[in-house]
Amino acid sequence: MNLLFANDQRGAYPASWYAATATPLAPFAPLLGARRADVCIIGGGYTGLSAALHLAQRGLDVVVLETHRVGFGASGRNGGQVGSGQRLEQDVLEARFGAAKAHQLWDLGQEAKALLRGLIDTHQIDAAWKPGVVHACWRKSEVRHAHQLVERLNRDYGYDQITALDGPQMQALVGAPAYLGGAIDRGAGHIHPLNFALGLARAAAAAGAQLHEMSHVTKIDPNALGGGLVRVETDQGHVEADHVILACNGYLGGLDRQVAARVMPVNNFIVATEPLGVRAVQVLAEDVAVADSKFVVNYFRLSADGRLLFGGGESYGYRFPSDITRLVRKPMLQVFPQLADARIDYAWGGSLAITMTRLPVFARPHAKILSASGYSGHGVALATLAGRVLAEAVAGQAGQFDLMAGLPNPRFPGGDMMRTPVLALAMTWYALRDRLGL
Repeated sequence: MNLLFANDQRGAYPASWYAATATPLAPFAPLLGARRADVCIIGGGYTGLSAALHLAQRGLDVVVLETHRVGFGASGRNGGQVGSGQRLEQDVLEARFGAAKAHQLWDLGQEAKALLRGLIDTHQIDAAWKPGVVHACWRKSEVRHAHQLVERLNRDYGYDQITALDGPQMQALVGAPAYLGGAIDRGAGHIHPLNFALGLARAAAAAGAQLHEMSHVTKIDPNALGGGLVRVETDQGHVEADHVILACNGYLGGLDRQVAARVMPVNNFIVATEPLGVRAVQVLAEDVAVADSKFVVNYFRLSADGRLLFGGGESYGYRFPSDITRLVRKPMLQVFPQLADARIDYAWGGSLAITMTRLPVFARPHAKILSASGYSGHGVALATLAGRVLAEAVAGQAGQFDLMAGLPNPRFPGGDMMRTPVLALAMTWYALRDRLGL
């Protein structure tokens, strides 16, 4: 079974609040017949669209192939949170790689946020940027660690946009009695993720990139043309290109086994309540986003029309659960028991990609093929930056690409047949620890 077709109608966005409120974008025609290009990009999410935009701005002939619609995958379905740094916290990065490399990775994260905001401003994308992301902690030990991290970022990284929250401060901001404290990062923020993807597509097309939707890639052959060009075959045509960029993230499938062995798709789910009216301010006193300290993270924010957008719960394998609302309502009510009577108007799922280290995989599986994926839930800004980094590497400026590609990213254990069951077993254990408060 192919994850691209397991849960969705081909060519249709899932019935999410994002799709219901997105600025419409007319479909791009499928690829029909043969096409020659400098660069062929597979995947029309943040990574692929950002790469297409930056390559087209350099004057290259670029083709983007998307099986469904641009922004169809995780780029159009995620929680919309734009976090600072990397998925791993700076103390972990320092312990693992040393202070110098940890600072480089922090700077890349800062650059990613600046790039995203610059693209929104430059191309007038209606992504509705709002500042502020709260880290909310369930246990006192987590609060202490969050406060230590705030001090480290203030002192060692010169980052003064993050501040500690004690219990009363957290309660004044987030109407969830279980949270004991944490931090708020006002240099981070949140956006309408699908509108951002659609805005990148508009910008890439305006710069000269050729976007093709409903164009499912079935095969990549770097040797079909004697090694000079890579042949990318779709269900209705093919592209011959000097370079290929894999920008598929959780939807890579079997297109490249080297990357797939290090990138694991997992499914995550979001619901949108009815508009909460005056109750909205009792949930969040400010228009900020929140992610908590659970291993299976709960994340939430308010929509422009006063709904609670709440993400939580994971599944592994191809199929989504039959009742997403029931799955997500349970953690939502653990956080906000006062919303037991709130109607759920939208419920949707999507597939992201994680790695063993929770750091993205930048790879060159072939001399003519580059890839970036596995953002592990921290991809809104990082995937956008990855697209630019890939574009620069194609153009011969591979410094940032080499930095990220040099990070260790081991294969998942178990091989093709067993890695999903092994991951599911591990995740079940960590989810049990969450429930037991360990």
